[in-house]
Amino acid sequence: MKQVVQNYKSGELTVLDVPVPGCKPGGVLVRSAYSLISTGTELMKVSEAGLSMVGKARSRPDQVAKVMQSVATNGVPATYRKVMGKLDSYTPLGYSLCGVVEQVGTGTDDVAVGDLVACAGNEHALHAELNWVPKNLYARVPDGLAPRHAAFGTVGSIAMQGVRRGEPQLGDVALVIGLGLIGQLVVQLLAASGVRVVGADPDPVRCELAARLGAAACGDPASAAVEAAVAELTGGHGVDQVYLAAGGGSNQPVELAARLSRDRGRVVDIGKCRLDLPWNAYYEKELDVRFSRSYGPGRYDPEYELEGRDYPVGYVRWTERRNLACFLDLLARGRVDVEPLVSHTADFDDAVETYRSLKDGDLKAVAVLFRYPGHTGEAGGTQVPAVAVPAVNRKAGPVRPARSPVRLAFVGAGNYATSMLLPHLAQRDGVTLSTVVTTTALSAANAQRKFGFAEATTDLDAVLGDASIDAVFVVTRHSSHAELTRKALLAGKTVFVEKPLALTEDELASVLAAVEESGNDRLQVGFNRRFAPLLREARQRFGARSGPASLRYLVNAGRLEHGSWYLRQGTEGSRFAGEGGHFIDTASWLLGADPVSVYAVGTSGNEDLQVVLRYPDGSTATISYVTTGPPGFPKETLDLVADGRALRLDDFVRASVYADGSVGRKRWVSSRLSKARDKGQEAELAAFVKAVRTGGPMPVPLESPAATTAATLAVQASLAGGGPVTLVRAQ
Repeated sequence: MKQVVQNYKSGELTVLDVPVPGCKPGGVLVRSAYSLISTGTELMKVSEAGLSMVGKARSRPDQVAKVMQSVATNGVPATYRKVMGKLDSYTPLGYSLCGVVEQVGTGTDDVAVGDLVACAGNEHALHAELNWVPKNLYARVPDGLAPRHAAFGTVGSIAMQGVRRGEPQLGDVALVIGLGLIGQLVVQLLAASGVRVVGADPDPVRCELAARLGAAACGDPASAAVEAAVAELTGGHGVDQVYLAAGGGSNQPVELAARLSRDRGRVVDIGKCRLDLPWNAYYEKELDVRFSRSYGPGRYDPEYELEGRDYPVGYVRWTERRNLACFLDLLARGRVDVEPLVSHTADFDDAVETYRSLKDGDLKAVAVLFRYPGHTGEAGGTQVPAVAVPAVNRKAGPVRPARSPVRLAFVGAGNYATSMLLPHLAQRDGVTLSTVVTTTALSAANAQRKFGFAEATTDLDAVLGDASIDAVFVVTRHSSHAELTRKALLAGKTVFVEKPLALTEDELASVLAAVEESGNDRLQVGFNRRFAPLLREARQRFGARSGPASLRYLVNAGRLEHGSWYLRQGTEGSRFAGEGGHFIDTASWLLGADPVSVYAVGTSGNEDLQVVLRYPDGSTATISYVTTGPPGFPKETLDLVADGRALRLDDFVRASVYADGSVGRKRWVSSRLSKARDKGQEAELAAFVKAVRTGGPMPVPLESPAATTAATLAVQASLAGGGPVTLVRAQ
């Protein structure tokens, strides 16, 4: 993944490729949608990195003191090596973002994969594509709140904690010195609390912005305008609170605070400004000086931030996380507006240039957002990408007469064809294995010898042109499925194609275009699990449902052998693209509908996937497709829950249905306890042969495998974009 980092010694800024963080217990792995640049804190850090060593020392006297202590304890050489090693390292930037939960660590149950969350922390909410965030440093984003606005959560919490430290009351008058990002948010929070606000900043643009966002008056602190406004609003008594949200080395803010405060007023330091308090001025008014520590209680406490130990609400009402959630709520209800603060939105790949423009002054900004791949900068929030589900347009074709025996041709005779399909067909009455077509002569000859094909050839066109052949099986490598299916349909053949039907949207569209052109919709895709006798019986016993269902499907796919053609993603598509349609089709068949959206997240390299499907009635299906599980664990386990009932399938060996009825609990458990797993291939082939023989409708309407294929393709689109994908059906 990519992350923005800086070398504090050289000042170098770069977008670095770094490993994806692990999802540790007690937190979540979040894929960033937007992250916010703090134009105060972060730019100060960036600017400091560009200073000489003497300049760095002058800007951080606290660190110099630590160095001197280390010299006294460890000596000069050891201290020098330690300091240089720390300086000459990459350090992260960023501390406020919004993103989508990609993985949930153990011990975390308040969010789920796919949830939108706002995240905080200069070690956990970094400018990076992925971040691990502990549970007390994130909050769920309310429905309807745009992700680009939720990215302000951390800085909003800083402003909110500052306001809380001031203890404002209805009717108070407050002075906010410094109208940068934090100051603008403080103005809005105070105004929302019924406080009249005077703003002070030398930048007239920022003063005008604060006035639009709720300040009663604003002006340059060096002018008489601010003092006059305070006198008018307070009757000459002075403001009840002063909020120092300014930075820099001037002592003017604390002097102005003393001059314009009322007797026993409160001065709250939120920013990082010079604090040489004029003793007489502060003593004579007995001013209460308070510091606001970042996002709120819990900050800098490792037990709270890293170990997730919350403070009891009866003792600590507002913590870091509660402040974060409260600010998001205010945003969602329109009590605070951050959109006017967004001066610029940059693509994450342009991070270095964006920082450079800010540092050099070419970009004047209050707030700048980074937009990550898969998201847009529209004010309404993320724009969900879509995958089209093409319509199946039919025109009248010739009526298929009944035929017996049914003459079949096979294109391809690999392991699956020879182990799972041909053994069932070779012994079936009313079926003639006419021709087998392969790319190599020897494989065709082997299939002919083992299964009794009348002919073996490498000439596909001859087979497609043979009027005596009723149906063609396409059982080749994935990359050829769509094109071979298209040709066979145009030749007027009934087609059985093994999954996948297509590897791209264009391939799927080409197959359905052939259906429309030829009037031949006699196509079946090898999604066999819906035909499995055990699953069909369990579905029947589960019965019809009235409410939404939740389905969980765990697929322990296992590792592939080195050299397997399944690993050739460049030509054959991803592994899930190849076989994921099986599991999506099974879920859709059980739920009685096709999905309307897909969200997928994966581990590094996308070997293990979590795929969340949403259905029109609110049902959801989660497919956990893992390759790193133990070989001895069952390959497929499925649970379906709805209306107080539950269905469980254990690897097509055993099934059970549970229900709570008026007369107590009822349970059905299948009597099937055999090592033989019937995943439906035999029943599927029987249904296909019957349709070919009788000329009747295909066992599965073509709209279903088309929708399943589109949903499978949407998984890859979701992985690439880092967000949900809508399935749009053509009219």
